[in-house]
Amino acid sequence: MRNDTLMVQGTTSDAGKTTLVAGLCRVLARRGVRVAPFKPQNMALNSAVTANGGEIGRAQALQAMAARIPPHTDFNPVLLKPSSDTGAQIIIHGKVRLDMDARAYHDYKPRAMAAVMESFARLTAQYEAVMVEGAGSPAEINLRDRDIANMGFAELADCPVILIADIDRGGVFAHLVGTLTLLSESEQARIVGFVINRFRGDMSLLQSGLDWLEERTGKPVLGVLPYLMGLHLDAEDALPRSASGDSDSRLSIIAPALPRIANATDCDPLRLHPELAFRFIGPGQTIPPADLIILPGSKAVQADLAWLIANGWEHAIQSHLRYGGKLIGICGGLQMLGRALHDPLGLEGAPGSAQGLGLLDLETTLGPEKQLKNVSGRLALPGGAELRGYEIHMGVSHGPALARPSAHLDGRADGAVSEDGRILASYVHGLFDEPAALSSLLAWASPAAATSFGYFDVAARREADIDRLADMLEQHLDWRRLGKWLPALS
Repeated sequence: MRNDTLMVQGTTSDAGKTTLVAGLCRVLARRGVRVAPFKPQNMALNSAVTANGGEIGRAQALQAMAARIPPHTDFNPVLLKPSSDTGAQIIIHGKVRLDMDARAYHDYKPRAMAAVMESFARLTAQYEAVMVEGAGSPAEINLRDRDIANMGFAELADCPVILIADIDRGGVFAHLVGTLTLLSESEQARIVGFVINRFRGDMSLLQSGLDWLEERTGKPVLGVLPYLMGLHLDAEDALPRSASGDSDSRLSIIAPALPRIANATDCDPLRLHPELAFRFIGPGQTIPPADLIILPGSKAVQADLAWLIANGWEHAIQSHLRYGGKLIGICGGLQMLGRALHDPLGLEGAPGSAQGLGLLDLETTLGPEKQLKNVSGRLALPGGAELRGYEIHMGVSHGPALARPSAHLDGRADGAVSEDGRILASYVHGLFDEPAALSSLLAWASPAAATSFGYFDVAARREADIDRLADMLEQHLDWRRLGKWLPALS
C-alpha cells in the first residue's frame, strides 16, 4: 500500500470522518508537512467556491483551511447536489455536467471514477500527504458495485484505511465488527486500525471492550477520541440538532429547515454569536415569534417554496412583517421573495413557473449557466460595512426592487432592500461571515437599532476549534502506529 495517503472511512454517516480528516490535516500542517484533503465523491448541499472558480463540498473547503491551503476543485472532484429524493445535479471538477437520477448515475460512475483518479494523481504529485475522506459507510451492500467513494477508491488507489465509529450513538463494537465482516478479504486487509469517536465516561470501563475488539479482529484501536463539547466545524450537510441562545439573548432569529436547504452554514455566525438566539424550525413545528427571519438558500426553490407555504410560513412572515419584524432572504430565499419563479428548462423540477411570496418586486428565471464566484464589496446600509462571500446560483433576477440594492460588489449592485426597510435580500452566501457586516446587519435587524452588538468573528472561532481538535488528536491518537502509514510524520 502507498505511504503518502491515508483514508478515513466510517461505519455510518456522521461518524466523524470529516472531523478526523480536518484534524489530521491541521496536525500535519503544523508539523510542516505539505498535506491536502481529498473526498472522491461527496453528496451535499453545503458547498463552497474554490480559488480556481469551481464548486466543492463545504467540508473539503474546511479541510483545506485546516491544511492551510486554498480550496481547489481537485479536493472534491465529484459533488452530487440532490434536487429530489432520486435525482441530483452532477458536478465534476467543480463544474455542472448534467442532472441524473440515481440509476443513470450508477451507469455514469466509471466516467466519474476517471475524474476522481485524475484529481488524485495531481494531488499525490503535488503534496507529501493526502488525507482522504470516505462517504457514508463502505458496507452498504447495494452501493458496492462500481463504488467510487469508499473501498472502490481505496482498492484502486492502493491506500490504507482507518475505520471510525461514533460511540455516542451506541453499538460501537457492533458497528465496527459488522462493517469489517461485510467487507471482502482484500478490503478487510486494507483496514489498518479503528478510531472510536465522541467518548465520554470512565476510560477504564471501556478498556475490556477495546481488548476484545483487538483480539476479535486483529486490528489495533488507534485512538479513543473524547467528546469535544462546543466544537464547531462547518457541517457537510446536516442541520444543527438544537437551538442556540437563551431568554437573555438580545435578538431572536428563526429560519425554516427547508427540505433542500443549501448552504445552511450561512447561519453559523448567527447560531454561534453569544448575544443571539437562533433555531431552525422543522416541519410540523410551531413557528415562534422572532425579531428576524432568515430565508436560506435552496437547491429546489419552487419545491421548497411550496413546502414553505404548506407549513404556514407565508402567513407567519406576513404577520411578522406587519408587527415590525425584519426578514433576510439569501440566494434561493431572495428568489422566493419575488413575484414569480420561472424554470423554463426544468432545471430544478418540472418546467414551468410558480408564484413567489410577492414581497419584493422582482422575478427570477433559472438558466443553464451557474454563477460561481467569490465576491467582495460593501453593504448598502449605514456605515457601508465590508462584505466578503461567494455566489452559487443558476437564477437571474430582474425587476424594480433591484434598484434599491442591499450591497455593492466588485462594482455592481446586488440584491434588494424593500421600500419600508424591513426586508433585505442578497445572492451572497457568507453574508454574516465578516464581523463588520454581521454587526451592521444585526443593528439593522434590532428593534433598538442604535444599540451595537459585540464583535464576533466566525472565522477566528473556526480556526480556534480546528486547533482545539488538532490538540486533542495529538494527545489521543497512536502516532507511533500512524507513522507506519504516514512516513511524512517522522
